[in-house]
Amino acid sequence: KLINMNITPLRDRIVLKPIKEETVSSGGIVLNESSVEKPFKGEVVAVGEWSSLPNGDIRSSVFQVGYIAVYRKGAGTEVLCDDGIKYLVCHEDEIVCLLGEVKK
Repeated sequence: KLINMNITPLRDRIVLKPIKEETVSSGGIVLNESSVEKPFKGEVVAVGEWSSLPNGDIRSSVFQVGYIAVYRKGAGTEVLCDDGIKYLVCHEDEIVCLLGEVKK
């Protein structure tokens, strides 16, 4: 089902736009799509406003739009938007690390 890109993540959810990996090997061989693993990196495009700590306290999210995040295999839920892009909606704890900002 296609939805509008106006995705608003709730609580500790983050919306990522997966970044495709290179489809050419270091030796110059073009790899077909089935031989390339699904991406585990994505650009943060939307962030929930807060998350709860184990003791019940609330804190604002440490994530910011524009950063590159590495996420766990099998993380989140894919959402196909009307722009034809599959976004990934996941919890903060499914993010392994941040790699920095997207170069514009």
